[in-house]
Amino acid sequence: MKFKQLFIMQRELDRFIEETQNIQRDVFREKGLALLVELSELANETRCFKFWSTKGASEREVILEEFVDSIHFMLSLGNMRNFSLDEWPGSETQQDLTQAFLHATKTVLTFIEQQSEAAYIAMWNAYGELAFNLGFTVEDIIEAYRAKNEKNYERQRSGY
Repeated sequence: MKFKQLFIMQRELDRFIEETQNIQRDVFREKGLALLVELSELANETRCFKFWSTKGASEREVILEEFVDSIHFMLSLGNMRNFSLDEWPGSETQQDLTQAFLHATKTVLTFIEQQSEAAYIAMWNAYGELAFNLGFTVEDIIEAYRAKNEKNYERQRSGY
């Protein structure tokens, strides 16, 4: 499966949710806030900022699922503004995770405010850096996205 196909899968899921939930308004800002929440949940699972604690990060699969929760909203936001990427924005920049999360947060906030293609690409690049620093490959991300996408359909069908 190619990365670009995720945009199509997300468009179909969003259409299903909009029909199921009878959404008839622009929910861009709500999705933007949801993305920030998912990014925070991801940071929380890594525990990278918890200097006061000796407890380690959550298991890799938990962190990966949180990561792809963000990807759902990033794809959705891009679809809403007709932005897309042909391939995963690879990065091989080793950096402190706390700094990577702060940078990603900044890029998300910038995109929510500017809604430009350049800001969208910058946001994806920040997530590419996060993925690299978390040890995720594009194959990991695509497979986890597909699994979570199906789980999201099931949640909608069961009244989540």
